[in-house]
Amino acid sequence: MTRKLTSGRKGAALGQARSMVVFVHGYGADGADLLGLADALAAHLPHTAFYSPDAPEHCAGAPMGRQWFPIPWIDGSSEVAAHQGLLAAADDLNAFLDEKVAEEGLAPEALALVGFSQGAMMSLHVAPRRQTAVAGVVAISGRLLSPELLHQAVVKPPVLLIHGDQDPVVPFEDMGLAGNALVAAGFETYGHVMKGTGHGIAPDGLSATLGFLADRLPK
Repeated sequence: MTRKLTSGRKGAALGQARSMVVFVHGYGADGADLLGLADALAAHLPHTAFYSPDAPEHCAGAPMGRQWFPIPWIDGSSEVAAHQGLLAAADDLNAFLDEKVAEEGLAPEALALVGFSQGAMMSLHVAPRRQTAVAGVVAISGRLLSPELLHQAVVKPPVLLIHGDQDPVVPFEDMGLAGNALVAAGFETYGHVMKGTGHGIAPDGLSATLGFLADRLPK
């Protein structure tokens, strides 16, 4: 049984949107942490609805925030619990995506995911396993979990990897590892390096995100 995710919404009026972007936040944050990005993107994507759901669990490593799944080296959880949490959260997120696509009256391919940190890990896990390919995935400051399981991909949506080269939380090298694995598996893959940036989203990273989305979402 999936857990119902709550989310704020911005952008085009309900029933008027031609596309949808879902932000997937990082460990210890919540949906509001990324929903503000819609303010910068909406002016250039006027026919897009933006959502940013709260992850389903309270965060053990940051009690005021939320988590998609536990992280053993931060909260002392087991690898089994982390993996089970990932699978459960993937079901939750997929149910949310299906519900909102239906509410907006959109085709599944009119959807794009923009994930940050743990949200990028979630996005890269969920998107290839959906029945219909999304318009695109933007994975910022994250990593590809279990690249050896990419053979499980049902679909291969285009992916943009964005990472700061001074990231002290998720090593910059993870961007290259993810990119190599995705390319080898046949994904259309792009990359953007935020020079001098730590674990965050710099203006040039947001601009790259906008360009990628504008090229792939229905006009």
